[in-house]
Amino acid sequence: MSRSSSPLLSKTTVLVLALGVFAAFIAWVITQSQQIARYPDAPAKMIKQLRFEDRPDGSIAVVDYQSKQQVDVIIGEAGFVRGALRTLAQERKRREIGSEPPFELIARQDGRLTLADPSTGRMIDLESFGVINSQHFARLLRTDANQTQQR
Repeated sequence: MSRSSSPLLSKTTVLVLALGVFAAFIAWVITQSQQIARYPDAPAKMIKQLRFEDRPDGSIAVVDYQSKQQVDVIIGEAGFVRGALRTLAQERKRREIGSEPPFELIARQDGRLTLADPSTGRMIDLESFGVINSQHFARLLRTDANQTQQR
């Protein structure tokens, strides 16, 4: 009888060890995936400082920070735009930073578009979410072009 229980114990031990190794591997993969691989940003071709102000009617006024002029208005759902802004605003709220500092919409020399919050250091590479979504922000660079800061 001891012969029949010994192979079963070996199989159980091997199975437990295999599960342990598998769990360690999964933990390692998760840890590695949380480390953000980021390529260096290309130099800025154009930077526009913007403030986004909620209006009572549910729209969002886009205001040029330098001129204080409204350059656009976001009406309706605009899910991607609202989501990107909400992400940056939540970080400001966590750090107890108000809504006064402007965001920067950066057009890079390699064609990429970045929405940055200099007050928190957070950045969203907009092209990562597809051409259509990044175009919602790209149009803000084309509005009132003479108010745009060149670098």
